[in-house]
Amino acid sequence: MPVEAPVFLTAAWRDLLMVSYAVDPALVRPLVPRGVELDLYDGQAFVSLVAFRFERTRLLGVPIPFHHRFEEANLRLYVRREVEGEAVRRGVVFVQEIVPRRAVAFLARALYGENYVRMPMRHEARELPRTPGVDERRRRIVYEWMTGGRWHALRATVGGSPRLAPDASEEAFITEHYWGYTAHRDGSTREYRVEHPRWRVWQGLDVEVEIDAASVYGPRWAAPLQGPIRSAFVAEGSDIVVRRGARIA
Repeated sequence: MPVEAPVFLTAAWRDLLMVSYAVDPALVRPLVPRGVELDLYDGQAFVSLVAFRFERTRLLGVPIPFHHRFEEANLRLYVRREVEGEAVRRGVVFVQEIVPRRAVAFLARALYGENYVRMPMRHEARELPRTPGVDERRRRIVYEWMTGGRWHALRATVGGSPRLAPDASEEAFITEHYWGYTAHRDGSTREYRVEHPRWRVWQGLDVEVEIDAASVYGPRWAAPLQGPIRSAFVAEGSDIVVRRGARIA
């Protein structure tokens, strides 16, 4: 039985706003690290804009002063790795990850080789006034970050109670990737595990994507992230564990 990798980071992830697009596999295939392959859903490749909050963050079991609560926004694609004798490892590759804390960005780049950048960020998560005659609770979730002299934003309104994503649904495909893969400059690939239970989700209502994709992610992303949104929802989140990574290829 393989030895479990030591714990690197623990935290709680909350209110994950996830907006996904179907894209041409040729767009993302050059970004797939060695040793893994694109993970497709209904024969299509996907990328997602994801924004959420870190809470109770601990690095190697120790809270980092002034860095235990912060936002993150990332652009990701989905991959898979066949491992003999076990279920397929389904994971993500990050195009870019945005955080508001310089120390977090530095450590993630230095220790994991991830493409973290620091930008000013802010968020809002609040209950909206009840609509007369409607019993359903509604919440407004907003994440914003600044670059190029302007604020960029993901926003959504959700209502009712969250539910587990049905098996084989697109929501399950997006949320149930429990590995991360990073390509390094020497051509090697690093794999790390992210542990969390299945998340309950709210379907996104009144979703707004207000992002200049070319200035945030580069010109190649301008057209794909202006296309039709394939799905949008908010995952409730949970406590998570990120384990130390290991080279696989």
